[in-house]
Amino acid sequence: MLSEEQNEEGGVAVSGRLWMLLLAGISLVFVGIAVIVVASILLGGSGSVGGVILIGPIPIIFGSGPDALWLVLVGVIVSIISIVLFLVLNRRAGRN
Repeated sequence: MLSEEQNEEGGVAVSGRLWMLLLAGISLVFVGIAVIVVASILLGGSGSVGGVILIGPIPIIFGSGPDALWLVLVGVIVSIISIVLFLVLNRRAGRN
């Protein structure tokens, strides 16, 4: 007999709400990209891009355009906050 948290294959059952949240997040990313592309085509002008990709402990920082420095700085700050939150929440979960 399986517990309520496992499905027939032995994996953990995932709620339908989680799938809807995942689908909504992916959809929002594509809608955002489409809005930026359409605005760039219709309004003209230049665009900037910047970001931070963390692969393990190694950060990859990139940027291009007139406002890339600010975008990279925001990316680094958000990455640092994410890492700190992960460590704090992970430590708190380990205590319970």
